[in-house]
Amino acid sequence: MKKQNVVIGFLGTQLDSGKGAGRWEKWRPTLSLVQHDDVVIARMELFYTPSHQELAERVRTDIQAASPETTVALVPLDIADPWDFGEVYAKLFDWTRGYAFDTEREEYWTHITTGTHVAQICLFLLVESRRIPGVLAQTSPPKRQQAGDPGSYALIDLDLSRYDVIAQRFGAEQRDAVDFLKSGIATRNARFNALIEEVERVAVRSRAPILFTGPTGAGKSHLARRMFELKKARHQVEGEFVEVNCATLQGDGAASTLFGHKKGAFTGAAADRAGLLRTAHKGVLFLDEIGELGLDEQAMLLKAVEEKRFYPMGSDREVASDFELIAGTNRDLRAEVAAGRFREDLYARINLWSYQLPGLAQRPEDIEPNVDHLLARCGVELGRTVRLSAEARAVYLRYAQSPEALWSGNFRDLSASATRLATLAEGGRIGLPLVEAEISRLQWLWQPLGSSDRSQDGDAVDLAALLGEPQVQAMDLFDRLQLAAVLQVCRGARTLSDAGRQLFQASRAQRAVVNDADRLRKYLARFGLDWEQARSGGR
Repeated sequence: MKKQNVVIGFLGTQLDSGKGAGRWEKWRPTLSLVQHDDVVIARMELFYTPSHQELAERVRTDIQAASPETTVALVPLDIADPWDFGEVYAKLFDWTRGYAFDTEREEYWTHITTGTHVAQICLFLLVESRRIPGVLAQTSPPKRQQAGDPGSYALIDLDLSRYDVIAQRFGAEQRDAVDFLKSGIATRNARFNALIEEVERVAVRSRAPILFTGPTGAGKSHLARRMFELKKARHQVEGEFVEVNCATLQGDGAASTLFGHKKGAFTGAAADRAGLLRTAHKGVLFLDEIGELGLDEQAMLLKAVEEKRFYPMGSDREVASDFELIAGTNRDLRAEVAAGRFREDLYARINLWSYQLPGLAQRPEDIEPNVDHLLARCGVELGRTVRLSAEARAVYLRYAQSPEALWSGNFRDLSASATRLATLAEGGRIGLPLVEAEISRLQWLWQPLGSSDRSQDGDAVDLAALLGEPQVQAMDLFDRLQLAAVLQVCRGARTLSDAGRQLFQASRAQRAVVNDADRLRKYLARFGLDWEQARSGGR
């Protein structure tokens, strides 16, 4: 289906003017666009300032008289000073953000002959940055003025790579894009920040495959989706984001899921299936754990990446899909190639842009801003503000940034930890006891299988010796970890009151009557323990 032409431009307050019948004898640039026999304009988005309402309506009437098939949408822009670059650009930028561009069905011509020079420059920049998708349109009057002669027009397709000097003016926009890729988290790791800055440039300038490597939970899937959303915002992709974990694809199902199949291609193929590559047409396909693909699927994928065409299973007719590929893996594909488990030609094709995402333990300085981000997100989900007390924050970060914190699950572990803290926080305040219990939980999570629970200083807390094995087994893991943390504080305290002050240092300030010792005594009594038993801690 041929795309419809849509013109975007300013009303020419001088060139488009005229009242009597004589106005049809002169060349008017906006009207001339619909007077060419070789082109049909389906719609025109005509900007004007409210003070020129009458002229705008007259021009719309004349356009529709000359070209009944053209719809003219008058767009008032309340611009106080048409020569103020900041004001004009801001108005146009806001309009582009709210306008429903449909690049699959419409071709956009941005007319830069009319309007002030400032308006023309602003339109140029918005087209150059792809805020307005499409081409520039420049109209010119006839060499000899003749009634009805529309003159000429030229379409200019901007090659973004030729305008590096102009692109430098958009440093703020690039910083916004980098911030977007990082989800607004003010990360501090220099290596990671440099990586994201380069990924941003590649995302908006290249359609070549991108490969993310790194441990599970390092954020490959999240970054791939943010790249897609950035491309979508720049009108660089029209389709959807399609994600598949290749580790879940087995046997005939792998090729069928990716490339589709014809009915009867194999047992169970009861109907035609399009496949995910075709679903990703004009969009982004993210193949996570690409190293898990079989060699046959790798060969088919190579053809699809290079030629944008492939054969569905059981079909003798090729189909097309113009997708952009982002791949992820936690394997060293160089070693996989050497072992014959991954095709060298496919690796070469997807390795043009390759980035190693560091694990969380390699970015200790980024733990604090990520914790703040995660707690804020949890607060939104829970409908309340969640904050760490100063003491609890210091203790949590000291452990989280230490070599003892393995973060083997990377951001999945950190997200789970923040969720637990936010959920259990009374009144949205995360105090020291809750943090100490969470640290014990993390230590248990990362300790080697079969080893006993360890406290933060490495001494064993033997709950079974205090309570008996049956009672311990009947307790929830959270209760075991919390009790172990409380006993650790008791072992380091001189008195019951001293231990109570440490454990209830935040909430005690909110009570009219303070009796920390009694609160701790009642807590221990829930498990049948007294102060002397708590001080021994199972030793």
